[in-house]
Amino acid sequence: MVQSGLLLWSVRRAVLGSAEAALLGLKSIKGSCRNFCTAASKDVTYKELKNLLNSKNIMLIDVRETWEILEYGKIPGSINIPLDEVGQALQMNPRDFKDKYNEVKPSESDKLVFSCLAGVRSKKALDTAISLGFNSAQHYAGGWKEWASSEFSENKQGN
Repeated sequence: MVQSGLLLWSVRRAVLGSAEAALLGLKSIKGSCRNFCTAASKDVTYKELKNLLNSKNIMLIDVRETWEILEYGKIPGSINIPLDEVGQALQMNPRDFKDKYNEVKPSESDKLVFSCLAGVRSKKALDTAISLGFNSAQHYAGGWKEWASSEFSENKQGN
């Protein structure tokens, strides 16, 4: 009887331990989801970006390589900070930032929007910015491709 009680206790402990581990795993996933879901809600549409640019209340950072901007163009009002420089740039002292990018360095509370060609690199830049405390940062998932085609469509309809 004692052996079967001991066996039952061991099985119960193993099951409860697994359940506890599973619950901890769910809590961990929930925390990750919160960060992921928050980042997912930080997408900006074409129309929202146009309004933000017109308000002059944002810094639009194009994270494509410089040659891409020279070859294909850029969204008016954007500044170029290639993706591999974003983390370092956002941690620079204000004078070095101004010298390198010819703009005032944004503070953590400033509204930043990242863009690229089609949203992949801008999402990475957004994740970097958020990890550095720029919690109001967003990204334009449509990127240069959507901007150029939307602007072309608007201009064509206007003529």
